[in-house]
Amino acid sequence: MKLTIERAALMRSLNHVQSVVERRNTIPILSNVLFKADGDSLSMTTTDMDLEINESVAAKVDRPGATTAPAHTLHDIVRKLPDGADVTLEVDASGNSMTVKAGRSMFKLSCLPTSDFPEIGNAQLPSSFTIPAAELRNLIDRTKFAMSTEETRYYLNGIYIHAVDVNGSKVLRAVATDGHRLARFEMPLPDGSEGMPGVIVPRKTINELRKLLDEAADAIKVSLSESKIRFSFDHIELTSKLIDGTFPNYEQVIPTKNDKIVEVNPKVFSNAIDRVSTISDGKSRAVKIALNGKVMTLSANSPEAGSATEDLEVNSNDNMEIGFNARYLLDITSQIEGDGCRIILADSASPTIIQDAGDSSALYVLMPLRV
Repeated sequence: MKLTIERAALMRSLNHVQSVVERRNTIPILSNVLFKADGDSLSMTTTDMDLEINESVAAKVDRPGATTAPAHTLHDIVRKLPDGADVTLEVDASGNSMTVKAGRSMFKLSCLPTSDFPEIGNAQLPSSFTIPAAELRNLIDRTKFAMSTEETRYYLNGIYIHAVDVNGSKVLRAVATDGHRLARFEMPLPDGSEGMPGVIVPRKTINELRKLLDEAADAIKVSLSESKIRFSFDHIELTSKLIDGTFPNYEQVIPTKNDKIVEVNPKVFSNAIDRVSTISDGKSRAVKIALNGKVMTLSANSPEAGSATEDLEVNSNDNMEIGFNARYLLDITSQIEGDGCRIILADSASPTIIQDAGDSSALYVLMPLRV
């Protein structure tokens, strides 16, 4: 294999594929990127056995072929090469090493056989639909912060995506929860997704996909089965295993009888929480909210640091006190883009609903703290 490629193009693609590769691998081949050069393009693939990314990029191929080379090492080399350089990749006759040349710089990297490289991206995925990149970004951003990181409840370590019927309208719904908070987002059901299975997309896949979507063009093709999902766009294919588990009945934790409604400017509310929580206890990050008619008082206490209070004007007629984790409140309020944040409460011990007053597509549930 021998080819020449622009440093910027190689760097951009390596940025994408190398982030899937774990820094510590007990299986050496999983530290490598699989190169396949043919025609006028270079294909790069990496995997961690659960997630695979493949990207094609234009290259001048002098001798077609394939090899695998250390992903992070090659990424570091290309990152340090000068802008505008042309990079030549050439595999020797034995197939055991690859030479990387740019100007007067030359590196030799050890290669492993392509036959050792596992590929998970060739599965049959019967359901497929297309979704605008902006809408997929929105779906992820509105829910991903609530994904669990607790390995014992592995079925919560992702976003549950499924089709549902809401008052006669079919919607695509995404839900994430870690047991302390829940995020739910809905959008019109894309054409072709009516028969899709409900799937739990893993946290790592969500995070890698979100990074790629920052540069994505118009539409993302989503293909899936009961066990795998693939996102295809801009010469990139991201294929992932799905979480093999049952997502809990989240509808049970969304309260339906909360009757105390408070409306507040989300930016003013968020900034005040941020200020007051500076004093809050480091572990619980507890902030107390006291409602007294049109005034909301935020307060926090810490045995070491002292105390803090701040008053806000709100649209409410209720009186009550409730405590929340400040970090969780900030995660939710940062998703509210309009001028109104609606907080729907029951009492100090029951789950609270938080919504954008001008956008019903997203709903958040937050469990209170004792303060």
